[in-house]
Amino acid sequence: MAGVSGCVKYSMFTFNFLFWLCGILILALAIWVRVSSDSQEVLNSTDLSSSSYVAVNILIAVGAIIMILGFLGCCGAIKESRCMLLLFFIGLLLILLLQVAAGILGAVFKSESDRIINETLRENTKRLSTTEESAKQFQQAMVVFQKEFKCCGLINGAADWGNNFQQYPNLCECLDTQRPCTNYNGKLVYQEPCISSIRDFLVKNLIIVIGIAFGLAVIEILGLVFSMVLYCQIGNK
Repeated sequence: MAGVSGCVKYSMFTFNFLFWLCGILILALAIWVRVSSDSQEVLNSTDLSSSSYVAVNILIAVGAIIMILGFLGCCGAIKESRCMLLLFFIGLLLILLLQVAAGILGAVFKSESDRIINETLRENTKRLSTTEESAKQFQQAMVVFQKEFKCCGLINGAADWGNNFQQYPNLCECLDTQRPCTNYNGKLVYQEPCISSIRDFLVKNLIIVIGIAFGLAVIEILGLVFSMVLYCQIGNK
């Protein structure tokens, strides 16, 4: 019994030490994004800047919570403290339940999120043709995106750029003969608008997020099992 208890104890410590390190990494990355001057420019360059800040703040909170839980788990395992192990178990269970709830809400409101994305893209289309200084960063980001994904404009192709089409050299220039091209204002440009590329990009990243969330859920379940087994074994001594 002592051997099994020792095995569970040190497995629990190792698991929580890694969990604690993950919390530190998430917290450090989120704080860096929050205070970095380059990141500030990116966060402030979109109409969704307030939502971006909320997302970063949530990451800071998540990193801090994971770090605290990892610390509780490590101390609970080494000191064989049932109180710390119980707090760790409850905290981890709450996080797992929140992940499940977020997944359910994401599935239920998928059509609503698609509508919001479409509306946001349509609203940002106006920023391509404006001459306001506040839209310059977005326009430059779109120039890079168009070149990488071989598309032009957001919704209506090159026409989305309006009078700004002549302001950027080689804008939407069609260099890939494998892609459909069209003639616009005397230039050969990519015919396909970027809305489909943006949607594909979001879907690919969503799959990555789902995979990470699933991996975290498996790790969290293992943590719940380890903590409860050790909790029960300490109680039986």
